[in-house]
Amino acid sequence: IPDPQSPASPQSPIPNPRSLCARCSRGERTIDRARAVGEYEGALREIIHALKYGGRRSLARPLAESMRARGTELLSAADYAVPVPLHWRREYQRGFNQARDLARHLGLPVMDALTRRRRTRAQVELPADRRHLNVADAFELRRRWLQQSRSIQGTTMILVDDVSTTGSTLEACAGVLKEGGASEVYALTAARVITRGRGTTNPESRIPNP
Repeated sequence: IPDPQSPASPQSPIPNPRSLCARCSRGERTIDRARAVGEYEGALREIIHALKYGGRRSLARPLAESMRARGTELLSAADYAVPVPLHWRREYQRGFNQARDLARHLGLPVMDALTRRRRTRAQVELPADRRHLNVADAFELRRRWLQQSRSIQGTTMILVDDVSTTGSTLEACAGVLKEGGASEVYALTAARVITRGRGTTNPESRIPNP
């Protein structure tokens, strides 16, 4: 796993893409801070593939250790780790949610506060400018958290996922958490796709349907 202190590791917050959530429509920032271990390429990409598509779930722990090292500052300020949910059919087909496996090794209580209420097209199948529309209104708080909404009032949550591309999925999830009462939402991912300009091949375009 790449050195989380490597200069190549993305250090700036994930950009806030156009989103249809209420906060974004008011011009408010949704994800407050974000970190990733490194760029989605090379050895890191292969490790994520082995975990996500090869069923190598034992890789979640060492990958999460790198995430902990990279996101120490965010984790120390957060109350809960919230894995980005899969649609139940996709999770059933895969047998697990890789985001939840990663979240379990970050040293924070894991709160499965979100559910994906509709099955969306895989983000990798869509151009960047359509991904925010694909996940708009796709997530909601789980019913038991709606009934106990005070449990997230004023909390700081950290969203966990394996890869961030445009950040649209993370932004959509963060919007739901903030509408539910979270005061701050961070994001921590194993990798982040870096777009280097027109004509650059998206590194996720060659991967299986997640």
